[in-house]
Amino acid sequence: MKIRILLTAFSFILTALNVRAQRVHHFTQGLAVGPCHQYGREALYTDQLAYHLYRGNLPKPTAGQGLTTTSTDSLRWQVVTPDQQGKFRGRSFNNGYLYLTYTADRDQTALLHATGQNMAYVNGAPHAGDPYALGYLYIPVSLKKGVNEIYLRTSQFSRYQGLTAKLIFPEKPVALNTEDPTLPSVVLEKKDEPIWGAVVLVNTTNKALTGLKMRSRLAGKELVSELPSVPAMTTRKVGFRMDASGVSGKDAKVLVSLLQGSKAVDEKELTLSVAGPGEHYSQTFISNIDGSVQYFGVAPQRKPDGQAPALFLSVHGAGVEAIGQARAYQPKEWGVVVTPTNRRPRGFNWEDWGRLDALEVFGLGKKQFNPDSQRIYLTGHSMGGHGTWYLGATFPGNWAAIAPCAGYPTLAGYGSHDGKIPEEGGTALEKMLLRSSNPSNVIRLASNYKPLGVYILHGDADRTVSVEYARQMRKLLGTFHPDFTHYEYPGGSHWYGNESVDWDPIFDYFKWHKIAADSAVNAIDFTTANPGISSTMRWVSVEQQQHPLEYSRVQLKRDKKAKTITGTTENIQLLSLNLADFAPGETVKITLDSLNTVSYAVKSADERLYLAKNGHWEIATKPALTQKGAHRNGTFKEPFKHRMVFVYGTAGTPAENEWAYNKARYDAETWYYRGNGAVDIVPDKAFSPAQYADRGVVIYGNATTNRAWNGLLANCPIQVSRGQLTVGTERYAGEDVSAYFAWPRSDSETASVAVVTGTGLAGMKAADANQYFAGGSGFPDYMIFGLDMVKDGIKGVRKAGFFNNDWKLENQEAVGQ
Repeated sequence: MKIRILLTAFSFILTALNVRAQRVHHFTQGLAVGPCHQYGREALYTDQLAYHLYRGNLPKPTAGQGLTTTSTDSLRWQVVTPDQQGKFRGRSFNNGYLYLTYTADRDQTALLHATGQNMAYVNGAPHAGDPYALGYLYIPVSLKKGVNEIYLRTSQFSRYQGLTAKLIFPEKPVALNTEDPTLPSVVLEKKDEPIWGAVVLVNTTNKALTGLKMRSRLAGKELVSELPSVPAMTTRKVGFRMDASGVSGKDAKVLVSLLQGSKAVDEKELTLSVAGPGEHYSQTFISNIDGSVQYFGVAPQRKPDGQAPALFLSVHGAGVEAIGQARAYQPKEWGVVVTPTNRRPRGFNWEDWGRLDALEVFGLGKKQFNPDSQRIYLTGHSMGGHGTWYLGATFPGNWAAIAPCAGYPTLAGYGSHDGKIPEEGGTALEKMLLRSSNPSNVIRLASNYKPLGVYILHGDADRTVSVEYARQMRKLLGTFHPDFTHYEYPGGSHWYGNESVDWDPIFDYFKWHKIAADSAVNAIDFTTANPGISSTMRWVSVEQQQHPLEYSRVQLKRDKKAKTITGTTENIQLLSLNLADFAPGETVKITLDSLNTVSYAVKSADERLYLAKNGHWEIATKPALTQKGAHRNGTFKEPFKHRMVFVYGTAGTPAENEWAYNKARYDAETWYYRGNGAVDIVPDKAFSPAQYADRGVVIYGNATTNRAWNGLLANCPIQVSRGQLTVGTERYAGEDVSAYFAWPRSDSETASVAVVTGTGLAGMKAADANQYFAGGSGFPDYMIFGLDMVKDGIKGVRKAGFFNNDWKLENQEAVGQ
């Protein structure tokens, strides 16, 4: 009966709002100011406008007025109007803001459709931006009767790219948007299993949508899929299944119907590509990162001969779709090309969640195509050239050879729309913050290329990514690498046709290289900055570090005849050795760092020996899963995986609760835009650890305002409540203190909690920036800062650091001021 009442109420909402005709409001005038902020690929940011907005003392902008009433600098609001292309432009758009207003005759909802901005404030609420001007982002916003204020944050590119902005008053309060679908190809050779697709569901009502379903009709076959909850005033990309068994030709149109009960609330038609034998195709899958529908491209093997094929993982450049990357390759006779997405055409620069996507697709490719384990290769172009350098250095044991094309090695040297990773911090505190970016520095990881063949391809007339990057890496490799090739394509621009990636000499070079068996490799030189990202090279694993996210290096030599292992280590607390190449009963002598010799009698085949360094090396045991290690090693960004769930507080004041929901929604919007992702957003009172077992959790609020706090964070040495924050024995008082930190879930062996928190409304708002979704941006285990950071940068950071291997605070791993 209760469900029936809710459905009836929902039907009434749909009927009442459906009578409105859709209309569009185009903004024809605005005010612009800038530069007044600095966001980048790091934890620090400054934003003079946001600082005053958060304090509640930002004056209403008027033409000629300064940013504040006391402003004495040259920043003045200037009138701007759209040009003939309908875009707002201007010199002041360089790291500034565009201010727009809309006067409503009543409280109502609309969709904000803006392009070219990095984010937006609508009546103070933060919303995701469309920095790449892709045009598919529609944000539900609440408009109040009277004047509504919109601030669009611009970037250094906005003055050239321009911004567009309009409000759409939708005809339907709940609808499907098919401008940004994730769709598979129908592969005629394999139609026996349902295939997954995804489209965006738009909810502009004040009620969460639950119990909805999606029906698909494809070539006479019908499937119905249950949909996840979509909170009020949000959008979510939802997955649905399709039965393609009836498709026989090139025509594959699918009708998808959004169902409330048996009623179709909205219907849209989509077209699927159809791939015949030997043709390129897209394949969808459910990602373990967040449970969303993702895809990868495939260039199938041209003439399968019954032998295990080679596998070529090819990572695309910025703005390139994975299927486009696959189609750049002619099918190969001796292997299959698999192209992951990086979650989006721009995504995460193949770092962070881009790295996870590449590994996820790599695993799926190995399972599906069962390749020859010795013939696995990595290549990519432009941003994918960087991805090749990065993935090659980070996981050197995965590849026989790599081929970066038109690539740059680091985000510190090249960067992108989100800027560069700073090369060096000016203070001890800045250095601590930047330490968490160490895994991005492939220059420091370059010795990991030693066992790989490396083919560097670059056009010598490339104006997008200078050929000097290729020459830089050629020079570096020349100091130690015995097996690399460097070729500059004469007159080659950044893209000079498919040969930019599908270059025959690369594949000839690949043929000469195979991954050696572990038993044949007796010398290891391996560096990692984070065992939680990369811990193992063949028979050696870095289990724990002495100093988190400093570089750890192990250089070992194994003599199986003499039954010895010798070498040196740097920044390693615990390592393990796979003794599979020694027979049970043999005694192995291990001498590291010119210290004592450890003798160990092998007990069984495939035995793993753990060694701990405590002034000398000693036999140890496998670290407890409650400690740091390869399974879970920290940094604030680590919990944003394992099908993460966003939990917002509802136990605070109305303003605190509103902030928590708005911030969770803002992060979900950004995750969708940057990562093609979908995430559950739930209130604290509906969260149960058992119901969301082994999932990453992101907490918004503090112990006073979020009911889920005590169940997840009771034992954490960082505690936040209204009016105070404590870090161990240190106490910070006031309403304007903020923090980002991570903490392991005590009820899970792998999942963690990320906390976005503040001691009051001012501190909570200071945590609004979410550049942690920028690829390669570094955030330590914890970072304590105040609202003054928004104005003064590093001066406003109170403390930052890392927990030790027992997840305890340690003074030597923290810096404060």
